[in-house]
Amino acid sequence: MHHSLVAARRRLAFVLPSVPTILVFLAVPAHAAGAAAIDRGNTAWVLVASALVLFMTLPGLGLFYGGLVRARNLLSVLMHCFAICSIVSVIWLLFGYSLVFGDSSPLLGGLSKCFLAGIADNVHRPQIPEYAFVLFQMTFAVITPALTIGAFTERVRFSFVIGFTVLWLVIVYLPVAHWVWGGGWLAQRGVIDFAGGIVVHITAGVSALVAAILIGARRGFPHSLIPPHSPGLTMAGGGMLWFGWFGFNGGSALAADGSAASAILATHFAAAAASLTWMAIEWLRASKPTSVGLVTGAVAGLATITPASGYVGPMGALVIGIVAGAACFHVTGFIKQRLRIDDSLDVFAVHGVGGMVGALLVAIFALPALGGVGYASGMSMGRQIAAQAIGVAAAAAWSIVATFVIVKLLAAVTGLRVSPEEESDGLDLATHGERAYDHG
Repeated sequence: MHHSLVAARRRLAFVLPSVPTILVFLAVPAHAAGAAAIDRGNTAWVLVASALVLFMTLPGLGLFYGGLVRARNLLSVLMHCFAICSIVSVIWLLFGYSLVFGDSSPLLGGLSKCFLAGIADNVHRPQIPEYAFVLFQMTFAVITPALTIGAFTERVRFSFVIGFTVLWLVIVYLPVAHWVWGGGWLAQRGVIDFAGGIVVHITAGVSALVAAILIGARRGFPHSLIPPHSPGLTMAGGGMLWFGWFGFNGGSALAADGSAASAILATHFAAAAASLTWMAIEWLRASKPTSVGLVTGAVAGLATITPASGYVGPMGALVIGIVAGAACFHVTGFIKQRLRIDDSLDVFAVHGVGGMVGALLVAIFALPALGGVGYASGMSMGRQIAAQAIGVAAAAAWSIVATFVIVKLLAAVTGLRVSPEEESDGLDLATHGERAYDHG
């Protein structure tokens, strides 16, 4: 961009070699000089990918989660997703983006980009407006705390959800995102996370498990089964998540190029393999394959391939998907049946475990001999595995400690649970005064 600016001055000086020339140059808008550096194809793809990722939350995740709860709580789940989107978006504008991508220290970004000041005309790599990068990263910040609500649906106060979203975003998500994506200490140690296995899925999954333990189970759990009220909604939402995940992973290339195409292809194969694996295990164990099992397996595959999607080949993605389907299926049963923790919608088993598995397996399947793109200079498979293990452990440990403090604080300030009567009546009517259906 600097060289094009010098060339522009020389051309103007040649055509209008006078004082008015200077005035003409100064009158040119600041963004005009940078406009030539913008790649329209890359910019268009990142903008579309941003819309796809937002679509994952609204309405994809809302419908996926909403179909899994009882009919009397559908609107509460949708309310949570919409409110979280609005809250996170405002925080992202005010200071969230700056604390992740501002002037950095190893632990947290600076305040230089608060209110998105001074970035309107910036060009981000690779030749996209920084505004486009802000938008794309904001959609990740939106969906991450929204994932956690699946662990404590049908029993918490709406005020708790709001307070938890604000505190969790600031204390957990923003620092970890900076550590990995903002040039923080994990990035400096060589940790790789293409689209959020560590930043998104591990933080959300581990925090969800801690919150579920501290808040306690729904009434009747584990003795009374709480079946999904609408597997059809869940499958529709799951399809939207699969569709949107192409933007989630493919958009993380930040360019309309081969890396994006490879990431999308890997994403699709992993989801397909995981869904079939989950369905096969369920079919063998229960004699019937279920729609909820099939779609949950797909989401497990999508979460697991996320950190690896831009680094592995198609066959590596297929293997990762198979491992994801088997691992997440067994952890789901272990959490609910053996540990008797009411992680209502299996956030830890699907997202937390999936993120961990994917973040570790990327160090293996990035090997060129296995179809991967290789390692950064100075890294080998062994060093990459060590770096990934540190990243997984650090994100999980910070999520555990911070979430424990946040939930305990909110328990004293807002309270955690609704009354037994309100839980029985359903949060739609008790909290919001509305019903999703005339009957249910």
